[in-house]
Amino acid sequence: MPLFKTIKLSSSTIFIWKITESAIALAQDIVLNENSLERLQNMKSEAHKCGFLSIRQLLKTAGYSDANLYYDEFGKPHLDDEKYISITHSFAFSAIIISDQKVGIDIEKQREKIKLIANRFCDFELESLQQTDSNYVKKLTVIWGAKESIFKIKNERGISFKNHIQLRPFEMEDTKTVATFNFNSTRQQLDIHFSEIENYMLVYAFNSAQLK
Repeated sequence: MPLFKTIKLSSSTIFIWKITESAIALAQDIVLNENSLERLQNMKSEAHKCGFLSIRQLLKTAGYSDANLYYDEFGKPHLDDEKYISITHSFAFSAIIISDQKVGIDIEKQREKIKLIANRFCDFELESLQQTDSNYVKKLTVIWGAKESIFKIKNERGISFKNHIQLRPFEMEDTKTVATFNFNSTRQQLDIHFSEIENYMLVYAFNSAQLK
């Protein structure tokens, strides 16, 4: 299908695609550079190909092309102008955010099995969560998405989701919270925003204030 949704923020725009097409259909009118074409040809999974190509469709919608996108040595995406970009895809959805400031985005399918790995990425957050809460899986998915989004901003080796990123308790109706990133000599606060799209959770993070 065409673009699923656009979310305009004060200094950023989010573009979301719902993947219903085949890889062949998504490749229509998309020009890939040599590296991207090689990556696509090496992908075995149709789902991976569709995620990859839907991101290029979103770039096109945003006024860019594959030629405007490049990756640094850590695999972090960049645009060739002064804008920042973050990219995500999960099963049936993909999304990009283009911003005037550093930003990270993640979209995650809500799945019960996240309960089994919660203690791998949560520390004190689990103290404020009740497994009997009807929103337990939703909240865990927000926490994971927030930490993934922050990691995309910081992108440093050695960062632990559990030990170096902590979220302030929140309720689903809040649609936002605050996280603290504490790693090496950096202690920083980040603004977290989240919303539900069908059975997926969209989460994005922005730098906030530097903490002493």
